[in-house]
Amino acid sequence: MRKKWKYRDIDEERVSRIVDKFKVSELLATVLVNRGIVDDNEIKVFLEPTRNDFHDPYLMPDMKIAVDRIVSAIEKQEKVIIYGDYDVDGITSITVLKKFLKDCGLEVRILYS
Repeated sequence: MRKKWKYRDIDEERVSRIVDKFKVSELLATVLVNRGIVDDNEIKVFLEPTRNDFHDPYLMPDMKIAVDRIVSAIEKQEKVIIYGDYDVDGITSITVLKKFLKDCGLEVRILYS
């Protein structure tokens, strides 16, 4: 099976405006345009997000249960095993969580799926 690349037409004028206004590379401006992030406010939020721009993590199912369990492990100084998958976001999230837990004084091990 032979795959065929599909290219989007690039709105060079929009890309150029973003490069000039926000002082970013042409590549980044092209990515923004291709993702439909072209409003000045959306671009600013993308480039300089604040905590207020993130989604509420407690909207995820069972987040409170997970947070309570982690807090309990920290309070009791328990040994912790983090189980995660071996893809780019899995490795990243495992690494961030491991660093946080180690900074809290816990002994941490990792298992990958």
